[in-house]
Amino acid sequence: MTAAPPRGPRDRNAALRRRNLWIWAFLMPTVVLYGLYTVYPIIASYWYSLVEWNGFEAEQRFVGISNYEAVLADPGFWNSVWVTVVFMLLVAPARIVLSLLLAIVLNSPKLPFAALFRTVYFLPVVTTTAIVGVVMQFIFDPSSGPINAALQTLGQSKGINFLGESGLALLTVSAVYVWKFFGITMIYWLAALQTIPRDLYEAATIDGASAVRTFRHITLPLLMPFLLIITVLTIEDTFRAFDLMQSMTGGGPFFGTEVIEIYIYRWAFAASIPQLGFASAAAVLFGLFVMVFGFFQLWAVYAARRLREATR
Repeated sequence: MTAAPPRGPRDRNAALRRRNLWIWAFLMPTVVLYGLYTVYPIIASYWYSLVEWNGFEAEQRFVGISNYEAVLADPGFWNSVWVTVVFMLLVAPARIVLSLLLAIVLNSPKLPFAALFRTVYFLPVVTTTAIVGVVMQFIFDPSSGPINAALQTLGQSKGINFLGESGLALLTVSAVYVWKFFGITMIYWLAALQTIPRDLYEAATIDGASAVRTFRHITLPLLMPFLLIITVLTIEDTFRAFDLMQSMTGGGPFFGTEVIEIYIYRWAFAASIPQLGFASAAAVLFGLFVMVFGFFQLWAVYAARRLREATR
């Protein structure tokens, strides 16, 4: 037995209103939580950046743009900007290139157990970052870690303090970050490779083209639209390294791994007297910095669409 269809415009309008009410009823929890935990903190941080407040007292003294002037005059802020940029330059190209090469291998129809390998390489992505950071501290321990034990077996007489030397700490965390997150970039590439028609590869094989020539003249040109978007997404992703960096080094040694997120956290929560106004000003400046890359993302989507249409 099926329900009778609406008989007239009034019945159809009533049915449409009931459907919209159900839609809003299911959306309301998400809207409320998004407003409480995303929209409100953003608006509040703009206000806090204009006041002097330690977070404990009720009094908030309005100071205008003084917090912004103090942040911009602080060498520690510019050091954190520099560390963030260097970290991005270290990990973004590595993630993009390594994941592309691996995706090409895993996309081959001749590879057995391809689905299993994809799952294995993606597993670090779903592992809790803080736990990975703690485990990596033990692995890179200069006295009892397995890395140094293996090096000593190979003839290294003294343990290497991978996370305690300023020249090595950022490189070590970068390597762990690439291993942890390159699986998500690999999924992007696998999705992009699925859009390339198989008959192009079959025609290249019949013509006797080598793997390098096939990659250069078929794969790479058809992946260019995706390369723009994946590059921007990967760069934006490098700005979310707080949990791994905090759990592995805490920003040390000597602020050598203090990215902007840790700088903000240090002033807001880790200082003996928290300065939420100062930290909020730094957070707003960091947000504007990230927003620039958001505009790059919009441009990349537009450029990718144009390139996609040109290659058809």
